[in-house]
Amino acid sequence: MAKGALSRAAARKQKDKWKAKRWYTIRAPRNPWSFKVIGETLAEDDSLVLGRHYELMQNELDGDFSKMHVKIRFNVIEVVNKDALTEFIGYDLMKDHVRRLVRRERGKIDDTVDLVSKDGFYIRFKPLIISRARIKASQKQQMRTIARNVILRVGSSSTWLDIQKSLFDGTLENTIKEEVTKIQPVKNLLFRRVQLLQAGVFVDEGPTLDEIHELEKSKEEVIEQENDVLVAAEAGAEISELADESSEEEESNDVEENNADKVSDDNVDYASMTVSELKELLKEAGKPVSGKKADLIDRLNQ
Repeated sequence: MAKGALSRAAARKQKDKWKAKRWYTIRAPRNPWSFKVIGETLAEDDSLVLGRHYELMQNELDGDFSKMHVKIRFNVIEVVNKDALTEFIGYDLMKDHVRRLVRRERGKIDDTVDLVSKDGFYIRFKPLIISRARIKASQKQQMRTIARNVILRVGSSSTWLDIQKSLFDGTLENTIKEEVTKIQPVKNLLFRRVQLLQAGVFVDEGPTLDEIHELEKSKEEVIEQENDVLVAAEAGAEISELADESSEEEESNDVEENNADKVSDDNVDYASMTVSELKELLKEAGKPVSGKKADLIDRLNQ
């Protein structure tokens, strides 16, 4: 067999990797997002999905458009059927957003704080403080120390889930801002990065994955029912329109027939008819039958 034929035969025997792949639904963690669908990915096997990172902006996750500069990161830790379950591993601020906040006439304070939460999660915080005016180095150090102490105090006494909630609703940032403002007024206080370095003990709270599937299925059924109602309403509207059109056509046909009858009556040659025939026509029309033939013809022509 020729070399080209051998290569073609080998190519036919080779497995198509693309056809072997299937779609996996990426879901946010159970707490606090209740396995919300955040994306899809392709893979040949479940093991190839584990460890994948997925990023999206916070406004796409919770609809808060004031957080369009916050990029949230997830990591796939488990695959159940076609669902890829993830854990929250932190978030980053977009660099262009940070650059817009920093100005020459303002003070900038950076820091890195590592802590262990109440349930054993090892977390790294990178706070960023922007003052309203230039400040001294000693003031920067005081504000940095206050912010570090607040983060350590709140973080060590809270669970990882509580920390996530305080990060997303701004509670932790406001707590730090109230403390550091005692030294100098603060224009912006935010975390430019939060990173989960090591997982701890996960809490099994919130709806299960089966309950989420049932809820999604019921929502789809409700949407289908609403669509059926809309289709039926549209069909009923079309039927009524057709009925109106048919009635209009019937009325127009009746008018045309009456007009045709009138035209046909106008075209009748009454002069060739006898007096008795003319009287019969007058009786049908409900007109007087007395008089000469000419009078009868005039009445019929009226």
